[in-house]
Amino acid sequence: MPVDATGSSTSATSATTTSRSTLASNFDTFLTLLTTQLRNQNPLDPLDTNQFTQQLVQFAGVEQQLQTNDTLGALLAATQTSQAATALGLVGKSVTADGDTTLLDDGAATWKLNAPSAASATVEIRNASGALVATRTVDLDYGDQDFTWDGKTTSGADAPEGLYSIVVTAKDAAGSTVSVTSEIAGTVDGVDLTTGTAVLTIGDLRVPLSSLKHIRTAAAN
Repeated sequence: MPVDATGSSTSATSATTTSRSTLASNFDTFLTLLTTQLRNQNPLDPLDTNQFTQQLVQFAGVEQQLQTNDTLGALLAATQTSQAATALGLVGKSVTADGDTTLLDDGAATWKLNAPSAASATVEIRNASGALVATRTVDLDYGDQDFTWDGKTTSGADAPEGLYSIVVTAKDAAGSTVSVTSEIAGTVDGVDLTTGTAVLTIGDLRVPLSSLKHIRTAAAN
């Protein structure tokens, strides 16, 4: 399927076609002037051929650049088409990706955390506006583990469903800072091509293809 939702490919093609048409017109005019001048030049004061040679070289350079632009445009279109096909093939798949934002759904939001060593951590949970809605203190083991938030705010109220992000601050037993990475997971339900780059969607969550870590067949209901 063509990937030109933003019109970028069409615009680039149109611009290149216009530039090539203008170049051809200018080159024809240049040759007409050149032959006219050569035909009517003063034999005692001939035209400087070096100037004409330089202009010919410039025309050739511009034409070569247009041909390069055509090639790059074709490669970009092929890459976008391939990327779109790959993304569409992931619809219905269960994926894990780098990220700190996930969806609170049915009273639960889960992140996958990775700690390089055992640590005590404070997890701040923020809404889509960046406002702090809850804080949790957890003990992390070495390696991968899940952190699930029950959707309860600091006041004990139920937070509305939507996108939430986390900030993890962790220290080991010696008090040294531990860098904890986070991942999100979910089942892909769509692909957004409006930006010209394929982005997976999991509900309202947007996941770039470049952030994917694992892909699995979604479990049957």
